Amino acid sequence: MKRCIIPIFIPHYGCSRQCVFCNQHKITGNTEPVKPEKLAETINRYLMTVSRETTFVEVAFYGGSFTALPADTQCSFLRPAYEALSTGKIDAIRLSTRPDCIDPDTVARLRQYQVATVELGVQSLDDAVLQTANRGHTARDAIRAVELVKQAGFTCGVQLMPGLPKENWHKLIKTTELAVKCRPDFIRLYPTVVLAGTALADMYQQGEFRPLSLDEAVKRCAYMKLLCERNHIPVIRTGLQASRELEDSAVTVAGPYHPAFGELVDSHIYYLVVAHALEQIGLPPASRLNPVIIHFHPQEESKMRGMKNNNLLRWQREYGVVCKLRGDLDHKGSVVIEFNSTKFVGNKSMLFSV
Repeated sequence: MKRCIIPIFIPHYGCSRQCVFCNQHKITGNTEPVKPEKLAETINRYLMTVSRETTFVEVAFYGGSFTALPADTQCSFLRPAYEALSTGKIDAIRLSTRPDCIDPDTVARLRQYQVATVELGVQSLDDAVLQTANRGHTARDAIRAVELVKQAGFTCGVQLMPGLPKENWHKLIKTTELAVKCRPDFIRLYPTVVLAGTALADMYQQGEFRPLSLDEAVKRCAYMKLLCERNHIPVIRTGLQASRELEDSAVTVAGPYHPAFGELVDSHIYYLVVAHALEQIGLPPASRLNPVIIHFHPQEESKMRGMKNNNLLRWQREYGVVCKLRGDLDHKGSVVIEFNSTKFVGNKSMLFSV
């Protein structure tokens, strides 16, 4: 079944503080305040473009700290969505909020309006990183919020931001391990990008912050994705959603923004899988003129090749082999490396780190 998200952007609504990295107006391009009385009209407009018989439709409140809004304001937003849900016009409601804005009363309110999914902007599980980002909550607050959301029966998502100020590999690994231990239903990874009009932009321009390079961000997100998937927690998004706003250099000042960032991460993971297999096979130098055959699922060819054939070029440069690709496997996520009479089966679960 197809999925249709009806996005309701509420930039900075409910935010009690300004995080150093955040400028929702720049990301979404929305500057006009959202009016609850317009939600029914927005929902109906989207519904005119989809077939309800073949489409799962979900209203999603993005961009703000939804549960930090006054209770009556939350209800005024939720009520039109709940009415659409009750009448079968839509199938689900989801929202995102801050970890320190979840308590039993809030949970009861969301259940009353049959919210299905709650995403928490955790960003990091290191207190020093959180404090520098001006988040205003601790790692323990985030862990408690995940526990409360899951205990209440919601589908729980966690958003993480690798590359924040004061983060390093050690803290990234700790954050990822703790996030996995919380057992959310899914995770999103948003590598930190420097947006105009933010405190982070000021820090960058003053030389107080160096964002991750694109290559560094890809490697860190690859590690995070591998660890999450190894623990059966899907990573449903890697990198910011591509948009005209983010393509504008006046909006994205610096950092690892790429419109196909998730593809770069998946390609790097496949590079590692094949590289590991080549090392295990131990090709003798005298025989490296013979091609190595890589078997994989046909839908994963672009990820196997890498952008501009980068993976093929790296394997040739680093291992002295010419690789030929054959998309003839039935299962995604696995490869078979064939060299003469030697075969090696590889998959992502065999990789423990990057």
